[in-house]
Amino acid sequence: MRRLSIDIGNSAVKVGVFANKEIVHHQRFNKIGILDLAQLIEKFSPAKSIISSVNQEIGPLEVFLKKHTRYIRFSTMLTNGVHNRYKTPATLGLDRWAAILAANGLYPANASLVVDAGTCITYDVLTSSKEYFGGSISPGIKMRFKAVHEFTGRLPLVEWDANEDIVEGVDTQSAIKNGILQGIINEIEGFIALNNKKESALKVIITGGDANFLYKQLQNSIFAPQIIKDPYLVLKGLNEAIAD
Repeated sequence: MRRLSIDIGNSAVKVGVFANKEIVHHQRFNKIGILDLAQLIEKFSPAKSIISSVNQEIGPLEVFLKKHTRYIRFSTMLTNGVHNRYKTPATLGLDRWAAILAANGLYPANASLVVDAGTCITYDVLTSSKEYFGGSISPGIKMRFKAVHEFTGRLPLVEWDANEDIVEGVDTQSAIKNGILQGIINEIEGFIALNNKKESALKVIITGGDANFLYKQLQNSIFAPQIIKDPYLVLKGLNEAIAD
């Protein structure tokens, strides 16, 4: 059975078509419309569909999907066996919850630390007893560069290239880069170390726009064997939510 997962964010729409747990098609849109959905359904014939959206104006998309698939809107009420202990589930980001459901589906025998490196960096833990209590949110890479510039009088706004390696701070620009980038690596390693004390056989899953850079930098870490990069984690979590 094929299933259609749609993640509508603030800046882009990500779509995944799944055959059971395998992603067979991935596509990114600036904005998605009825014609796009019609083409996807004609090509892949999904039996089920789901949308996660930060934008509530998805009524026409939902009406169309209900006509052609068994449709459901994603929410934190969909748990798939995970015990949600978050104190304010109504304020929990849907992408964070979808990533937790993905971790549970992909690694059911393990505890997981999900690191989503986007505008912010989120750290979310699923325990080995399938309990989710929450996690942490810190500024993302670009946000940190911007903050250093905007909240000081003379420090420049440094351009960052994700293909660069972390270098020693031998001048002001490289010192800013080193401080921010090495600081984030140390932060991630700190979260891994902390949760390794709490859980054995911990899986560390990195996703999000800056995942490639962070994954590369962490390959020299003592934690490297635990770390997995998964660019489709949120879509996989949506797929888990409508799995049979």
